[in-house]
Amino acid sequence: MPVVENAPVTITAFEWVPDFARGYVRDLRPRWACEEIGLDYAERLISAVERPDWYFGEQPFGQVPVMKDGALKIFESGAILLHLGEKDERLLPKTGQARTDALCWLFAALNSVEPYTLEVLLLKFSIDEEWAKLRLPSLAGFVEQRLDLLADALGEKEYISGRFSIADIAMATVLREALHTELVRLRPRLHDYVARCLARPAFDKALSAQLAAFNRTETQKEKSSS
Repeated sequence: MPVVENAPVTITAFEWVPDFARGYVRDLRPRWACEEIGLDYAERLISAVERPDWYFGEQPFGQVPVMKDGALKIFESGAILLHLGEKDERLLPKTGQARTDALCWLFAALNSVEPYTLEVLLLKFSIDEEWAKLRLPSLAGFVEQRLDLLADALGEKEYISGRFSIADIAMATVLREALHTELVRLRPRLHDYVARCLARPAFDKALSAQLAAFNRTETQKEKSSS
């Protein structure tokens, strides 16, 4: 679905980020969920460099995304995914073990996988520092073990909880950040799983929408400076 002005759901995102972060900002997650169920949404773009003071009243850490759904304001991508999942069984089963599994894997992606893979990736910015050199071997070993366990849990399933859900939006976006590294590339089950998730048309639409927002901002700046 296209981004629609005055839609009942609004996603707050950054108007600009450096090139290396484009396509990876976490508003991608609710965009993807909206695309999966055909839910129109509007954008509200803010500066990532000078975040407005009023925004901290909605998001205590100044991060994105924030979603407005009618009178509701929701921050944290996991909470937003859960909110959207409640709207449509295509994102989250209503009852039973299938629902429980999806919820468990949603939290696992954000708590048991993402903090550690992200730390490995961020260490590259400080790899010349002595503390980073000392930290990396033990951290990398821990992450490799955790991803091996994740691959075992995935097994031959198409999606992490059996059928596509908000858990896969979270897990696939977490693993996608390390897709270019040996952490994922050398684990065929995980690599194929991420590729399968990213091949969904809804992901492509969400990614295109995020990138389009950055491109519009750059075009506007170029026009204003000419």
